[in-house]
Amino acid sequence: MLRILHQIFRTGIVTEPLPSEVEERIEVVGKQLESAILGRFQRSLTIRMVDAGSCNGCELEIHAVNNSFYDCERFGIHFTASPRFADMLLVTGPVSINMEIALRRTYAAAPPPKLVVAVGDCGYDGGIFGKSYASLGGVGEVLPVDVYIHGCPPSPWAILKGILKAVEGRT
Repeated sequence: MLRILHQIFRTGIVTEPLPSEVEERIEVVGKQLESAILGRFQRSLTIRMVDAGSCNGCELEIHAVNNSFYDCERFGIHFTASPRFADMLLVTGPVSINMEIALRRTYAAAPPPKLVVAVGDCGYDGGIFGKSYASLGGVGEVLPVDVYIHGCPPSPWAILKGILKAVEGRT
């Protein structure tokens, strides 16, 4: 155990920071997001993420938004496990038949104003999965969607821009 700790201290921090141009873009969008969130909610934005049947590509990018590089919490964005505390639903993937009822219940449990953001091409129209015996298609087939974020998967920057659109009320 001591050998492992010694190795950790000897190696130090090896993670690389974001490239400066990416960091600048994130900072610009983040400052806009921060002011829009304070203007609309007078506090932080709480998001409930729902996987409606995706391949998990979009989830990885959403987790990247919350990691130490992009750090969405510095802009006032927090994720919650309960839809009862959520200001926004961030839905990924095509809505599978098995997830339809759960998605509707999650939407019903969220307090108004309910913002719904569909992430990825699958959230838009079903993507490569489309409509089939197991899939209803995009999130718009089940819930009213405020903003669609395109991409397969969209970048963390695009996800932050989509959240900004939803908070500002743009479509």
